[in-house]
Amino acid sequence: MRITVLTLFPEMVEPFFLSSIMKRAVEKGIIEYSIIDFRDFAEGVHRKADDLPYGGGAGMVIMPEPLSLALDSVGAKGKRVVFPTPSGRPLTESYAAELSREEELVFICGHYEGIDQRVIDTYVTDEITIGDYVLSSGETAAVVVIDALYRLIDGVIAGESLEDESFNGSLLEYPQYTRPPRYCMKSVPDVLLTGHHGHITRWRCVKRLEKTMLNRPDLLSDASLSIDERKTLLSILDCEDKRTCQRWMLSEL
Repeated sequence: MRITVLTLFPEMVEPFFLSSIMKRAVEKGIIEYSIIDFRDFAEGVHRKADDLPYGGGAGMVIMPEPLSLALDSVGAKGKRVVFPTPSGRPLTESYAAELSREEELVFICGHYEGIDQRVIDTYVTDEITIGDYVLSSGETAAVVVIDALYRLIDGVIAGESLEDESFNGSLLEYPQYTRPPRYCMKSVPDVLLTGHHGHITRWRCVKRLEKTMLNRPDLLSDASLSIDERKTLLSILDCEDKRTCQRWMLSEL
């Protein structure tokens, strides 16, 4: 995949491509990237790239001219152009997987009060939000989106490492432990030390269900649960009306 990032602050983005798993992906040739400072396309001595919003209001808006020229310089029309914004479509694991299948992606990093809507209308194919909150920089959000998708590209991470992660099957990941077996008066669960794969698989299944029920119960409505998983979840739930709860759990089998 080739990734192009358009930003006013390249120094916020560059380190991500020079570190850890992304660095190895770049070295292997799996990822190519370029970072473009679209202030270089602004006119005037001060290379002004933002101005006051029409209609009044606080803050500044990124002007259409320098950003459009930067997008044209990379042939953005006809490519998938991603603009991280709080008003976009939520980023999910399935959405990240969809993006990971593209050969090329262009990212626009917004700043201040956002970018001129005419740029969005002309170039942007995907407006994406990473959560129900506002950040001070689009660079942070763009890196989050890139991190979520590039790791799903073949050759970046071993396939088995992705199998039991959070959101695989719409459930959260089970707890993980490593050496030492006892630390700060807390021990690794005995089942993980038995070497009994069946018991370990069962324990992990229960813990995935417990964690999802505790932290993200909304995911359960879309989860593809087996009969055993539904029965396990039913035993976990503190349901006042057991009959209603059981009918819900055993529906659509």
